[in-house]
Amino acid sequence: MSTPTQQFIKGLGTRKFIAFAIACIITLTVWNLPLDAFGIDGLTIVHRRIIAVFAFAILCWITECIPAWATSVAVIGILLFTSSDSSLSLFSANLPEDVKLLSYKALLATFADPIVILFLGGFILAEAASKTGLDVVFARSLLKPFGKKSEIVLLGFLLVTGVFSMFVSNTATAAMMLTFLAPVFKALPADGKGRIALTLAIPVAANIGGMGSPIGTPPNMIALKYLNDPEGLNMNIGFGQWMIVMMPYAILLLIIGWFFLKKMFPFKAKTIDLKIEGEVKKDWRTVVVAVTFIVTVLLWLLDRVTGINANAVAMLPIAVFAVTGVIKAKDLQGLSWDVLWMVAGGFALGLALNSSGLAEAAIDSIPFGSFSPLVILVVSGLICYLLSNFISNTATSALLVPILAMVSKGMGDSLGAIGGVATILIGIAISASCAMCLPISTPPNAIAYSTGLVEQKQMLRIGLLMGIIGMVLGYVILFVLGQVGYFG
Repeated sequence: MSTPTQQFIKGLGTRKFIAFAIACIITLTVWNLPLDAFGIDGLTIVHRRIIAVFAFAILCWITECIPAWATSVAVIGILLFTSSDSSLSLFSANLPEDVKLLSYKALLATFADPIVILFLGGFILAEAASKTGLDVVFARSLLKPFGKKSEIVLLGFLLVTGVFSMFVSNTATAAMMLTFLAPVFKALPADGKGRIALTLAIPVAANIGGMGSPIGTPPNMIALKYLNDPEGLNMNIGFGQWMIVMMPYAILLLIIGWFFLKKMFPFKAKTIDLKIEGEVKKDWRTVVVAVTFIVTVLLWLLDRVTGINANAVAMLPIAVFAVTGVIKAKDLQGLSWDVLWMVAGGFALGLALNSSGLAEAAIDSIPFGSFSPLVILVVSGLICYLLSNFISNTATSALLVPILAMVSKGMGDSLGAIGGVATILIGIAISASCAMCLPISTPPNAIAYSTGLVEQKQMLRIGLLMGIIGMVLGYVILFVLGQVGYFG
């Protein structure tokens, strides 16, 4: 009989176990380094522990030695038991009186952060639309105007997928749209490149479309959390204010993507007989979902008019669908709780860095004031883009945004030269969403690659091209808006 250790190694796999072991060794090493080894004035024992946990999170997220959500849960657990005001006596005894511990309530509250609720509301809306068949009806209705011409159908798939991804998980959108491709492929010759174009259109559109609304992808919500934090930057950027700019930007990118896809992977058949199977359920629940969907989206768009916070609006579909029985307990089991927990772990890291004073101390030790704002902008965007191609863009944003928020706050008016702090933080959200080079870069990429219809080099070509165009165009737009004071 194998030992528990052997079972653990077998469960992870040898490569992942080795990576996990290395992560633990490095974490323990950092945990026990002398305080003066970090070169940060005023560093405390708790600060050192937080740095070690930060290193653990980075290593585990990059190597994926354990699931990303498990890393986040581990981060919260370690911080709770070693660095909070409710930690084990082993870690809290004999600490100097001036050492600031983290609030255990604040750490636990990251699981129900308003942004997590916002994301949960999006998941619930998507699940309800799927249960009632409204998602199929929406897709069929939206694609119908594009007719049967192959290249125009490709444009239709890009635009419909992009719009869906603004309000529904891009993973769910990609999975749904790919199911619609099955009958389309039957109308295409097997030796043409049209199948490649249509298959790649789904992840390209899902990744780009998510930038169009605050709930489209987690990096958007993470950026907004810190931009609107009353105790931080307090910029009060609204849902509608975001969409007025980012939705046209996303649609422009989708059209650019259409141009390159049809040129790089031309159709052999000039027409496609488009059929999307599925029917809407004709009952009162469908009416409830349709009305709730419309009201929720309108409230999100008009948050500046109504005064209702977008996070609070997210409770509307959750409450309505729960009370009416549209969403049942078993439906909740199918939601992407792993994504929510992963986001919570990123927030916990940000909380630890900021509330402990570690981020401020670290920033004070680095002469950011002497750095060119342009250098910070370019370097932060490139780091985010490179990391997001290999690890979750949510994890990357959760790591970078809290640090950059502190840096930006400390630099003050000097950021006016590049359009202000919004250029940096929203730029991180854009960079994260533009990272779509590899099958592992995003779930929609992985879903498309799993069809076996596209090669990694084909995904790399279009992903790299659209990523570079998206980042350059996005930063130019942010710079111009910053100069005219659009974000305040």
